[in-house]
Amino acid sequence: MTTDTGAHPRIRSYVLRAGRVGSGQARALAEIGPQFMLPYQPAMLDFEAVFGRAAPRILEIGFGMGEGLAEIAAAHPENDYLGVEVHTPGVGALLKQLGERGLTNVRVVQHDAVEVLTHMLAPASLAGIHIFFPDPWHKKRHHKRRLIQPPLVSLLASRLAPGAYIHLATDWQDYAEQMLAVLFAEPQLQNTVADYAPRPDTRPLTKFEQRGIRLGHGVWDLVFRRI
Repeated sequence: MTTDTGAHPRIRSYVLRAGRVGSGQARALAEIGPQFMLPYQPAMLDFEAVFGRAAPRILEIGFGMGEGLAEIAAAHPENDYLGVEVHTPGVGALLKQLGERGLTNVRVVQHDAVEVLTHMLAPASLAGIHIFFPDPWHKKRHHKRRLIQPPLVSLLASRLAPGAYIHLATDWQDYAEQMLAVLFAEPQLQNTVADYAPRPDTRPLTKFEQRGIRLGHGVWDLVFRRI
């Protein structure tokens, strides 16, 4: 979302909401968190030091309860994944899954994604970016709060290596149309198809999405590449 702070708009990637942390999530935060969580710091992240290897690096912004990110990481052990999420229950839920699945190719930063992008991720350092089902802010007067806006997309594109991809998904048609327009207008990016992409196998179906499909709801995927 954007918030005015004087002459320059302040981009934020989230709105904080209250949420209850379950006992399993709390235990995961305490016991597994030290292994997988990275503190926010205004210094470029050394991926090879963090993961102990050189591998393609994929960023996921707003992973929710972490089900999709854990599934993707399990299916693609050749990649390293950095998940950024501000909500503690979701962070705890993802950590719990990492422990249960024995995954080692995921790290988590619990912080504003815009600051992480700006201060922790070097230009051209990512092989991919995932943003799945961001808050649609469906009321027209709230559209200015939507995450996918030109300044953020320009920042995202700058962190992608040439040929790397950004994959967005939403189940709100008017948000999909806005996303498509914003991505098309970004000179660093090029669409991989004419408009909306078929769902790549790399994005697993969530239970919420499966229910929506049964009810006839649409889902729109967008996959662009860094020029």
